[in-house]
Amino acid sequence: MSTDKQLTLPSSCFVVVPAFNEAPRIARTLESLLQVAQSVVVVDDGSADNTADVALRYPVWVLRHPVNLGAGAATQTGVSFALRQGAEYVATFDADGQHRAEDLPKLMQILLNNEANIVFGSRFLGRAIDMPFHRKAMLRVASAAVWILCGIWVTDVTTGLRLMDAKAARMIKITMNRFEHPVDLLHQVRVKKLRFAEGPATILYSTDSLRK
Repeated sequence: MSTDKQLTLPSSCFVVVPAFNEAPRIARTLESLLQVAQSVVVVDDGSADNTADVALRYPVWVLRHPVNLGAGAATQTGVSFALRQGAEYVATFDADGQHRAEDLPKLMQILLNNEANIVFGSRFLGRAIDMPFHRKAMLRVASAAVWILCGIWVTDVTTGLRLMDAKAARMIKITMNRFEHPVDLLHQVRVKKLRFAEGPATILYSTDSLRK
């Protein structure tokens, strides 16, 4: 891993980007990711627009679902593909521009320093720019609910920014296809006794991300 000011991910770390109707935003997301990652996998989840065509302009893998299956299914497709390519680490990253690519190498350092199997990027340990108060309150309640129901405490239940080693990527099988899949993933982390950590992340809320 680079020790320069601009930290980067090792080539053995694949970044999975589930994408549905993200043609207006995917280019900017990929341009930022390619500054820190050599191996990027876009999973076009049955988009009705030209998301896949835009992604194909960049040096990334592009996988396609013929129909929309949901963010969970697209994430699992990308993770499975990355493992087949020999990935030693797999990250997940939202396509809509709300995440910051420079957070990924920092999460890698946290994963290695804590000898963790998976690390979650948390907006509550970092920054949530233009986050509505009601959204913040809902996520706080969600963390408490997951603690009660699943017995695992994380500050940011719904984060799409994660980084895991190959052991965790092989053991976790996302079975909930849509936006409930982060809870499914957390449940599996607890049941399978994987070591986890959290790290600060910056989340930028936009009109598009709030609408979604």
